Amino acid sequence: MARYRKEVTGGLDDTQLRQLETRLSYLRELNDRRQTILKSIEEQGKLTEELRSSINETQSKTELEDLYLPYKPKRRTRGQIAIENGLEPLADLLWNEPQHTPEDAASAYINPEKGIDDSKAALDGARYILMERFAEDAGLLAKVRQYLWKKCASC
Repeated sequence: MARYRKEVTGGLDDTQLRQLETRLSYLRELNDRRQTILKSIEEQGKLTEELRSSINETQSKTELEDLYLPYKPKRRTRGQIAIENGLEPLADLLWNEPQHTPEDAASAYINPEKGIDDSKAALDGARYILMERFAEDAGLLAKVRQYLWKKCASC
């Protein structure tokens, strides 16, 4: 087509046409995924205007998936179990007020009925909660990815 229909292609060669086709395909897939993600988050009742704007402005599938990660339906994780067992306030305390001694803070959350037999078990639960938060933070993921690409380029 590039050789025989130059007036239709605007004088583009084969390589340029293939690049355009590849990019168009990528953008269509990105848009389809964006719509699916928006619908999923809206069905959960967690779609804010700020989140909608961030999702609509995203130009890569990786960034889009990073934004969706906290809202993606998932199996029951150790972090979710810890939240169910009432350890989220401990995780918040340890993160927001690092001056507390972790063992002392955790001792208030010991509850053998919920399987939290000692402060170590409470701290493990808080750690699982914090690990999930970090793993689902789109901004942090982008920074880590950028750091690793920069470091690996010099390897």
